[in-house]
Amino acid sequence: MAMEAPRRLLSIDVFRSITMFFMIFVNDLSGVTNVPRWIDHADGHADAMGFADTIFPAFLFIVGLSLPFALENRKLKWETSSGTVKYILYRAFALIVMGFYQVNMETYSRTAAFPVAAWGIIATLCFFLIWLDYPGKVNKKLKYALIAIGYITLAVLAVIYKGSVKHPHMRPQWWGILGIIGWSYLVCALIYFYSKGSTKILWITLIVFAAANMVFHTVIDDEDIRLWILNDCSSVALVMAGAVTGALYRKYHAVFNKFLMVQLIIAIGLIAIGLLIRPYADGISKIRSTPPWVFICTGISLIIYSLLVYLVDIRGKQNWFKILRPAGTSTLTCYLLPYLIFFIMKLTDFDYPDLFDEGAGGIIRSFAMAFCVIILVGLMQRVRLRLKV
Repeated sequence: MAMEAPRRLLSIDVFRSITMFFMIFVNDLSGVTNVPRWIDHADGHADAMGFADTIFPAFLFIVGLSLPFALENRKLKWETSSGTVKYILYRAFALIVMGFYQVNMETYSRTAAFPVAAWGIIATLCFFLIWLDYPGKVNKKLKYALIAIGYITLAVLAVIYKGSVKHPHMRPQWWGILGIIGWSYLVCALIYFYSKGSTKILWITLIVFAAANMVFHTVIDDEDIRLWILNDCSSVALVMAGAVTGALYRKYHAVFNKFLMVQLIIAIGLIAIGLLIRPYADGISKIRSTPPWVFICTGISLIIYSLLVYLVDIRGKQNWFKILRPAGTSTLTCYLLPYLIFFIMKLTDFDYPDLFDEGAGGIIRSFAMAFCVIILVGLMQRVRLRLKV
């Protein structure tokens, strides 16, 4: 009798929590000067990659990694096909809307009468009103009234938004981190769903995305020539790489101890390919989302995931990462909370002492911020204050 595929992997939750911890860390570190170059993002024109440049691709990989488990679990609940598609569209819509508003915070006019900090706080609170994980005991009329208030307020914020002279209104720009995740999730989830999780089709799609990314950085030099949603296909390639890995885990979970070795060999091969094509494919760069960066970061993510499968799923060491658990289960809340904190600090003119604005002091500050956010989110979880999309 075949062993039933696992419905959820603790290793994925741990991987997500570690990645979110470091995402909070590197985002906060962007306001710190005089930090070692290997920690920070590499310059946009450089052929280089810092530690910070590996975090976002790891998160995209995890989005794909979780995808087969999430969609297959919905099948086990006897959800209809239309219900699953609605679920995919709803999740993508939420992420795209949040990303759209966040990316426009970056280009908000400093001369606007309504300060960007207040605009950002209200927008973030609206996200909570709309996508809060409301307890079942909450009155339905109250719940839908709060959701409606959230949407109406977001619409008002869009009307009063003031950008630059050239672009006075809100516009997609590069969609923001959450927007990129939303579009990539939408494409890959629909491919997985309509292919019925066929590993063959997932592999073919991954190869097509990786090849397209290569073409956009070699054959097509004009950065203005890109696909509307997929751009240069780097993000969908990373998500699909995770989806392929998750699908293979489900397929070969009974012999996955052996498969881990194969996965590690593939990971090393991907890193080697990334280094080999580096001189011919626009170098290594997160900002330019080049093929070498995609290959190398996919390889790194595979290695970390393999290690976590061994430690958590096989050896049962999930308690080693207990302090980070809220970041793996309330990930979106963890991502948004630092923005709320940042805008409150900006609105109140709060500044860190100089000691914590540069060098080692700044690094300690960013680590402390990451831990504090996760601990706070853990406390919020206890009273059901968490986003759910």
